[in-house]
Amino acid sequence: MSGKRSVYFALPIAVLGVVFFSAKAVMVKMAYQYQVEAIPLLLLRMGFALPVYGVMALLKKPAHPEHIGKKDYGWILVFGFIGYYLASLFDFLGLEYIKASLERIILFIYPTLVILISWVFLGKKPSKLQVMAIGITYLGIWITFYEELGMAGDIQPVLWGGTLVLLSALTYASYIVGSGWLIPKFGATAFTSYAMIVSSLCVLVHFGLFVQTDLLHYPPEVYWLGFAMAMLSTVIPSYLVSVAIKYMGASNFSIVGSLGPISTILLANIFLDEGMTLTQLAGTVVVIGGVFVISKAKV
Repeated sequence: MSGKRSVYFALPIAVLGVVFFSAKAVMVKMAYQYQVEAIPLLLLRMGFALPVYGVMALLKKPAHPEHIGKKDYGWILVFGFIGYYLASLFDFLGLEYIKASLERIILFIYPTLVILISWVFLGKKPSKLQVMAIGITYLGIWITFYEELGMAGDIQPVLWGGTLVLLSALTYASYIVGSGWLIPKFGATAFTSYAMIVSSLCVLVHFGLFVQTDLLHYPPEVYWLGFAMAMLSTVIPSYLVSVAIKYMGASNFSIVGSLGPISTILLANIFLDEGMTLTQLAGTVVVIGGVFVISKAKV
């Protein structure tokens, strides 16, 4: 398939993957309306997704097993814990306090955190353009967040929720940096499946040890939303994005990825009646612009 045809083929797949991913926060907020807590809801999401990833792990063998050692499987345990368990846990907890649209904007800065983590721990110094883009991105976050604080009667929940979501972005960025040398060995599909299995088991252990809640007492809507999150905002988009990146490249996909915050804002307005001021929309545009420059700039 030629270059242009590959991009055109992958474009609708990429858009669909981004929209499905961005719908997750909206479905979490919808489920919270039924008085479900963060951990049981996260368990429902991962529990419904686990069988699919289990099947994929059996069907899709590692790409280069001859290059895989015991330590590599140990690192999968680490990154499954960090990247999908901790990141999801912080995200779900943060959504108890802030709007879905604000959550998506904060999460969207994770590429800037990847660059900062790579600089601090791997010595990969960012370019001047990247430093400028990081500054632009955080300016946009400040504009959006400051406006939200001004509208809140009590700023403490907003600050706490924003901090939790920022921790989610940080742990996910750490996963991206740390797993970079493992994905070529295992392949994207196998690695994602293994990491998601580890994450699901971590959520199960967390629920069993620390949550004293009957998982079967919620309204039917909670289980349907948990299933929808698992399929539409976890399993399906994880593979759609992998296919899209394969055919159109990470650079082109980064352009499509900019639709994520916009999609969440639109869905939150439709299903949650969340409003955003013109100032917050301007801050969102600034964040998207900064991340776009980050994604296009060369290290």
